Amino acid sequence: MAISSLHCIQPVRVPFKACSFFPAGVCGGFNNKKRINAVVFSSLRKISNDIKFESKVDTLLDSIKWDDKGLAVAIAQNVDTGAILMQGFVNRDALATTITSRKATFFSRSRATLWTKGETSNNFINIYDIFVDCDRDSIIYLGKPDGPTCHTGSETCYFTSIGDLLKEQDVEKTNLALTTLYSLESTISKRELELTGKHGKPSWTKRLLLDENLLCSKIREEADELCRTLEEKEDSSCTASEMADVIYHAMVLLRLKDVKIENVLEVLRRRFSQSGIEEKQSRASTES
Repeated sequence: MAISSLHCIQPVRVPFKACSFFPAGVCGGFNNKKRINAVVFSSLRKISNDIKFESKVDTLLDSIKWDDKGLAVAIAQNVDTGAILMQGFVNRDALATTITSRKATFFSRSRATLWTKGETSNNFINIYDIFVDCDRDSIIYLGKPDGPTCHTGSETCYFTSIGDLLKEQDVEKTNLALTTLYSLESTISKRELELTGKHGKPSWTKRLLLDENLLCSKIREEADELCRTLEEKEDSSCTASEMADVIYHAMVLLRLKDVKIENVLEVLRRRFSQSGIEEKQSRASTES
């Protein structure tokens, strides 16, 4: 239970004889009452901070509009790709556990118990942030999955297109609900798979995949054209068009290097959380 008042916590001075109750590494050989008091006050500050945090969590949980069963919808979203991974339900304990453990935790309605995604498969969803909607009756777990989220082995639980169902087409687990950038990545990957056993005039993407020199020259060319939209004060629509060309050709290069756009976005996310100096120091230590 959270304690809203800290009046019960008072500074405590420990007699020097209490040193015998501390591990030798803490106060053995110090022979200094002030050092002992510093350890005690540090512990008290931690307890105080923990109590304040717990009180804030309780206040937050009180603000959620739980349904008549004490539940709310929780959606897990990939922090880098934006992909919707799965949907479940949470109660107060599930949300509180997620906040403290940083692992996506839900409430099982069928088993009437908490469960943490990954507790059996080890495919945890590591939480970076949690959002509530404007009505505070639904929640987003923004996190990074350790592996496939769906029990079928698919990356997400959303691979069934209503359009395919209406056309009575077979459902493929690889047909994920993708945003534009990831649809492009998927298309480039498919073009690479089509390179073998196919004849006739290849598409532009296939030509780029087959000719590294052509690809690199196009990336340099498109990057230069992008810069010229700024230098020559061209219309913003031209800038958007040239940037699209840069992204497309760069993603073909990523495919050849077997690098996913998700990996690139993860690097950007990590850099955003650091200052420029820290980021450069981190890169220098990695390269050395």
